Amino acid sequence: MKNHFKVSVLGASGRMGSQTIRRIAESSRLALHYVVEHKGHDWIGEDCGEKLLGKENNVPITDDLNLALEGADAVIDFTTPDTSLECLKICAQVNTAHVIGTTGFGAVQENAIVEHAKKVVVIKAGNMSLGINILTSLVERVSASLDLDFDVEILEMHHRYKVDAPSGTALMLGEAVARGKGKNLKELRVAARDGISEGREEGSIGFASMRGGGIVGEHEVSFTSGAERISIKHEAFSRDLFVNGAIKAVLWSKEKEPEPGLYDMLDVLDLS
Repeated sequence: MKNHFKVSVLGASGRMGSQTIRRIAESSRLALHYVVEHKGHDWIGEDCGEKLLGKENNVPITDDLNLALEGADAVIDFTTPDTSLECLKICAQVNTAHVIGTTGFGAVQENAIVEHAKKVVVIKAGNMSLGINILTSLVERVSASLDLDFDVEILEMHHRYKVDAPSGTALMLGEAVARGKGKNLKELRVAARDGISEGREEGSIGFASMRGGGIVGEHEVSFTSGAERISIKHEAFSRDLFVNGAIKAVLWSKEKEPEPGLYDMLDVLDLS
């Protein structure tokens, strides 16, 4: 496998991590380098193949990020903000491309990502699916075409275990709406509504979050005036679409050989 692109994966036992590992194992172009779990996890030291693929593959599960990233061409990361930042700090030192599907970063953490990305290729997206990124592109164009008398609401629905709200995808869509109006999301975002309100300000962007069952992900952006409503929606049926996007991002980092910097799926899909 000397010509294979070596990829490490964080969160081996998680929903996204395990599916990503299976996809890489099936690839003729990628090879698993290491897979990572948190310290104290029952799988540490076990063979990844035995745990997830039904046969040995001689890829150990480790809790050592330095070991997993040294010699890797890229790492795929659907974990937590703190873990992602710890990983990115090392990636910047060893020049390992970092594909980040983690959401829920705070402002200080986002600034840290920007700084680390000056040294290494970082591909970060609130959602890595092809459909969502096409939706994002469309939403920005629609927003730019409409006047401020169209109120914008973004509805997102996810499974009961989703911890951050609004979702990273919803915020990504909100940023697209704001860009279309020549603004940034901080200027236009409305916090969650509760109790008596005085109505909405012109041009503001509202968010609503729903959690329940096993919903993979649904996102809808509505532009509503006094006379009409335009609604654009995306529904995910399987987490495979997120894995597909992450794999595409890894291959893009190999084939395009971009300069160090912070990229997203719009760059990968040439939709920027």
